[in-house]
Amino acid sequence: MFVFVVGLVVAWFAYRWYKETKRISNREDKYVYITGCDSGFGNLLARHLDQLGFNVIAGCYTEKGEDLLQKLSSHRLTTLHLDVADSSSVSKAAGVVQTLVGNKGLWALVNNAGVSLPVGPSDWLTIEDYKSLMAVNLFGVIDVTLSVLPLIKRVKGRVVNMASVHGRITPTGGPYCISKYGVESFNDGLRLNMAPFGVKVVCVEPGFFKTDMSDLELVKKNFKRLWDRLPQNVKDDYGHSFLGQICQRLDDKVKNLFDKDLMKVVRCMEHGICAVHPRTRYSPGWDSKFFWLPLSYAPTWISDRIFLRNSPKPKKSVL
Repeated sequence: MFVFVVGLVVAWFAYRWYKETKRISNREDKYVYITGCDSGFGNLLARHLDQLGFNVIAGCYTEKGEDLLQKLSSHRLTTLHLDVADSSSVSKAAGVVQTLVGNKGLWALVNNAGVSLPVGPSDWLTIEDYKSLMAVNLFGVIDVTLSVLPLIKRVKGRVVNMASVHGRITPTGGPYCISKYGVESFNDGLRLNMAPFGVKVVCVEPGFFKTDMSDLELVKKNFKRLWDRLPQNVKDDYGHSFLGQICQRLDDKVKNLFDKDLMKVVRCMEHGICAVHPRTRYSPGWDSKFFWLPLSYAPTWISDRIFLRNSPKPKKSVL
């Protein structure tokens, strides 16, 4: 019986591998629209797809990002200014995309743009902190998608949404994880809604990777800024040494979790765009596969104990 089960598992993996090797054709006729291409995953993906022969439309937040990307790319790649948190910018960019693709439609949209800060204990934050991050990470994803969805439906194309493994489990307070949970939900609803039209919707859930978003110096400055604006009674609850303990933990533990091979994520994004049969979810990073995802299925008391044991304790902690 055991041998039979093992045989079935091996056969299934072999079938899946074979199925996933099939790639789409006529890349030179297909357009891919990517947000957040100034740096990181978006920048690498834009250049990678350009090399593969796609017509890339790269949305950048800064003029410097546009110029640098254009210099590193072929004539097939077009940059445009895009602030995903500004609906007028999203609408204007959608008009440019429609002009560029013409009757060919849009093969794929990659919602990559995102921010990670501010992050911190919930009682260190204000509602405006939540609104500013959600405007980019969640509402920006929805706004950009809806702005070009008719172009994708026309050619039975793809939507690739960049979520995070922290859209499955929340190790800390703040709006980042909330926004990624929202992306996961939007992704699932969109996938079901678009299936009858032949549109495939893909979710990428990376673990910890070394990008500008994960710059530890910026994260520590974020904690310092939040701490400085706290009322004295909240500072008293946490104690004067709490901020230093957080920064020390970032240096001692968190920095060792980062994977520097960004192509692991880019290859997943590429597969979602290029494969005839893409997966519905990708989880690049060993930490994602073997720690965060299994922990997300564990009983809550187990994940809580792990997180609390590895977190600095406030001065007035009762634990």
